[in-house]
Amino acid sequence: MIPKNTVCLWFDGDALDAATFYAATFPDSSVDAIHHAPGDYPSGQQGDVLVVDFTVMGIPCMGLNGGPAFKHSEAFSFQVATEDQAETDRLWDAIVGNGGQESECGWCKDKWGLSWQITPRVLVEAWTDPDRAAAKRAFDAMMTMRKIDVAAIEAARRG
Repeated sequence: MIPKNTVCLWFDGDALDAATFYAATFPDSSVDAIHHAPGDYPSGQQGDVLVVDFTVMGIPCMGLNGGPAFKHSEAFSFQVATEDQAETDRLWDAIVGNGGQESECGWCKDKWGLSWQITPRVLVEAWTDPDRAAAKRAFDAMMTMRKIDVAAIEAARRG
């Protein structure tokens, strides 16, 4: 069955590699179908992997091997809510350690250029705290981080 709404992600020939990595890294993720081109096309030929249907944490996605014309940017990212430091570390390290790169405030990019926000729930709870002074302390602490340090956020929130 075709989902009502699917996130379409453009790749330069490596959609299957990306989908396979996501399926192995994130819970509730899978490679669902691989579709080969029925004929030649501008950036490929008949038989090439053209489209990969996959799921990332329950979200239906389609990887389109459209060629080099378009690149991923931070304008789109997956935000992953993590439960603790161990899960934060596991996901961050998987992305960055597989050819990705760190950014700031819990953001990183995978080796295909797709942006991820690895966001511990405690961070969102902290910067939305009704105690605005506690929220500011947590926010200020986050602004100094790359990967989020749960203990440091909790300490900043407490003051």
